[in-house]
Amino acid sequence: MSQPVLLLGAGRRRAYDEFVLTRVAAARPVVLVDAAPPAWARPSLAGHLAADPGKDGATASAVARFAARHRVRGVLTHSGEYTVAAAKIAGQLGLPGPSLAAAAACADPAALRTLPTAGTVPVDDPGTPRVCAETVVLDGEIRIVAITRTTLGPAPARQPLRHTVHAHDGLLHNRFLRLAVDRTVHALGLTRGVLHIGLRLTDRGPRVTDVTPCLPGDLIPLLVKRATGVDLAQAAAALATGEVPETTPTRQRAASIRFAYPAATGRLDHLDLSPDAAHEPGADRMILTQHAGNHVTAGPHATVDDRLALWVAVGEDPADCDDALRRMGRHLSAGIAPVATAA
Repeated sequence: MSQPVLLLGAGRRRAYDEFVLTRVAAARPVVLVDAAPPAWARPSLAGHLAADPGKDGATASAVARFAARHRVRGVLTHSGEYTVAAAKIAGQLGLPGPSLAAAAACADPAALRTLPTAGTVPVDDPGTPRVCAETVVLDGEIRIVAITRTTLGPAPARQPLRHTVHAHDGLLHNRFLRLAVDRTVHALGLTRGVLHIGLRLTDRGPRVTDVTPCLPGDLIPLLVKRATGVDLAQAAAALATGEVPETTPTRQRAASIRFAYPAATGRLDHLDLSPDAAHEPGADRMILTQHAGNHVTAGPHATVDDRLALWVAVGEDPADCDDALRRMGRHLSAGIAPVATAA
């Protein structure tokens, strides 16, 4: 096997996680560290190491035994719950990656608020409007390659309804946002990696809400690639293996993703998508993420697992994407038997 990268966790949802896996696998052989590889992941894998990434000690031991027989080039994860484990394993193997202390701080919101430079790093609670700086860090150079703008749903769940990436987003040139990102990266001691830095826009300026030292979910890497040409998944693989990533934009467009949530809580009787959706101008993909017979929870209290479908559109600007998403949404139909009658 040719110097693989170890990927901790394939992800639980094919609709969201397959894109990242295929992009990483296109750059380097991937050995999946997971209890059992999902069927959809197997075509992209060079190997499989049976270990639960959520069990740090056992996983680290299994990886050490594997590394004694094979030369491993890097350790990578695109799951926020495994970032600490990935940092620990990379450190034990002497491979690039965030320090264990930095990864642990990112995983603990309270720790972000007690940074040594907390007086100069504006940290706040999540809220709206919500943006994220998709950031690549290499040996002290901090590059914000894209801004993701998120529209949140109603309280109390406040689940994302939509993400949009625009190559010409004005926040890319906002010095206050850049200052907040730079100070946060330095305060955490992060020197290499792809970061997803959440911020809330306030009348006091951008306020940092969270830092994830791995690729973002919700197909945001796909949006960044469609809008700018920058491949965050391959950039993450390059950084994990000690290489220099390519982060020069090659496109100047916009891309958006929309999520459909149930209008009522109950049993999903039917969920249909007309094939005509694929022919709408600007359509990139439209995927059903539920099955008839499942119990679903209405939008205000929904989780990611309750989403009915997702659809992605590309265009010259966000307005083009909005139009395409609206047209595509008309091709989706769902029927739900409310809780009172579901039995």
